[in-house]
Amino acid sequence: MMSRQREKPSVNLEEWVPRTRLGKMVQEGKITSIEEVFVSGLKISEPQIVDALIPGLQEEVININLVQKQTDAGEKSRFKAIVAVGNRDGYIGLGAGKASQVRNAIEKAAVAARLNVVPIRRGCGSWECGCGQNHSIPFQVEGKCGGVRIIIVPGPRGLGLVASEVAKVILNLAGVKDLWTRSFGATRTAPSFAFALFDALKKTYKLITPTDWVR
Repeated sequence: MMSRQREKPSVNLEEWVPRTRLGKMVQEGKITSIEEVFVSGLKISEPQIVDALIPGLQEEVININLVQKQTDAGEKSRFKAIVAVGNRDGYIGLGAGKASQVRNAIEKAAVAARLNVVPIRRGCGSWECGCGQNHSIPFQVEGKCGGVRIIIVPGPRGLGLVASEVAKVILNLAGVKDLWTRSFGATRTAPSFAFALFDALKKTYKLITPTDWVR
């Protein structure tokens, strides 16, 4: 199914009743940026935290499938949705949700995506460019999920996204503009492909670069 943008519900912090220590710190103004959350190492357990700390967060429905399960009472059908969230400026999240109704499946997936939000390291890692701007990624990364493997290669400025439509949606939400992708395996399986790409993007912060030593 083609991706489609979904209007993000606004968050009213006055009506929100935090259930975690991190949520209370955000509501009280002790933590004012998502960067502080990742530096502190605290786990995000409430989607409202992400909505409060990442302005301009957008949602895209990546895929919706009808899944069936055989039970003693007969065949049970449910919808499975894959939703991506991002601010188009270095943060991306991906989540899945199942429910008997499409709308509920999308809402569950959107919540899961917020709880999975991660920072993406951007840069100019292409030997053809060297402009120093954050239009691509700083180095090649690889991600896997199920039978899908994907390799992301930095691209020169102006190249655009040489990738599938699903990948373009996720990369645009992450704020990446130029790169190449190479994929292997069952790439037509949208959920596995999307999570393989997400796995690759997460790895951009697992390697230390020379700029990390500059204070």
